[in-house]
Amino acid sequence: MIRVLLADDEDLIRVAVAALLALEPDMEVVAQAADGPTAVTATLAHRPDVAVVDLEMPGLDGIAVAAELTRARPECAVVVLTGHGRPGHLRQALTAGARGFLPKGSPGGALADVIRRVHTGGRYVDPSLAADALTLPPCPLTPRELETLRLAEVGAPVAVIARRVHLSTGTVRNHLSAAVQKLGATDRAEAVRTARDNGWL
Repeated sequence: MIRVLLADDEDLIRVAVAALLALEPDMEVVAQAADGPTAVTATLAHRPDVAVVDLEMPGLDGIAVAAELTRARPECAVVVLTGHGRPGHLRQALTAGARGFLPKGSPGGALADVIRRVHTGGRYVDPSLAADALTLPPCPLTPRELETLRLAEVGAPVAVIARRVHLSTGTVRNHLSAAVQKLGATDRAEAVRTARDNGWL
């Protein structure tokens, strides 16, 4: 039996997926979680072979869960499910250690097939997302611009960012302004979203 953990903050979806997997003769759902931290704790406690995690969850998102499980329990394969996956998310998930990346709109039996594949050491990436990821433009930002934009993402004021990266406040403002301009954004928040969607942050 393939032991599976399901993590999704939407109860209806999680319960429906558990019911579908229960119909598979070689799978058993051993634990469920409604948020990222619980998914990590439940994986360590129940030791599933495969963890199927939603991309967007409270506490820790699916990418953070994949990274944590890859570190703490590398023998557990992680499959990330997403309702609105972007190519940048795919890149981040694979970098974090996920072995599968699947849209929630996939055919009913697809998830079970992906679980079997990653359980035997394989990988699965949705073909349309993979094709989009291959055509992503390279990041136009310098490493310093990315670093300051990453800190701005969490709402840190310019003075705090400047202290953390050991630059003057004027230089930090220049880096943030350059990032906004290069990404064709109207403000920092939009620049962060663009960089995040493209997998640069």
